[in-house]
Parts: sequence; C-alpha cells; structure tokens
Amino acid sequence: MFRTILFPLDHSRTALETAATVLKMVQQHNSRLVLLSVVDSNDTTMANPDGVAQLLQQAHDTFERAGISCEVIEREGKAAFVIGDVADEIEADLIVMGTRGISLENDQQSTAARVIQLAPCAVLVVP
Repeated sequence: MFRTILFPLDHSRTALETAATVLKMVQQHNSRLVLLSVVDSNDTTMANPDGVAQLLQQAHDTFERAGISCEVIEREGKAAFVIGDVADEIEADLIVMGTRGISLENDQQSTAARVIQLAPCAVLVVP
C-alpha cells in the first residue's frame, strides 16, 4: 500500500522515537524509505549543514543495521515546504514524522501541522 515512505527528521527527541514506527511501516509494506533533513537558517537546531549531514548518516546507519536500505536527501529551505516538495518529487505515498507540538504563545503552527496542510500524500504524525 505504501510503496515509498518519506521520513523527515531533525534533532528532536520525537524524531528519534518516530524511527521505530517508520521501521515497522517499512517492514510491513516492504516500502522504499527516503530520509530527509532540511537545513533551515531560521531554525538554530537545523542551521548547521555538517550537523544535518551527521544526523542523516546516523539515521541511515541505524536503518541499515536493521536490514532496511534507505536513500538520503538533504535540502535547504523552510521545512514544511521542502517536505511537501520532496514528497511530490519522489512520489511518496506516506510521510511519517514526529511532532514537537504547537507554540500557543505566538500562534505559530508546528512543522507537522504545516506539512499536513501542504502534503501531496497521506501524513502520519507520531506524538
């Protein structure tokens, strides 16, 4: 059912916790897995290209050790828009991502909420 799964990740704890769900989904559906990380100069945790590359390599190695081959994509820009664009480019059937919640102080939506609005495919948000 899900031929291609896109897993956007960052340095958050929820991204690491979401990896277990991604692993199960890929195994259940024998899916192609694409890891994505976005370098965003406005996000201090994701503004360092070297840190993003290291994060992607660690995630790649974790999935490879579990017997899951995966592709890695690194892009620059606003995370929600890039995730939607990449999902469209790779013809993803599903995006699986964690959420860090919505900031209620300044009415900003979380990246996950924006991805749900922009995505060209189904989105599974793991709390």
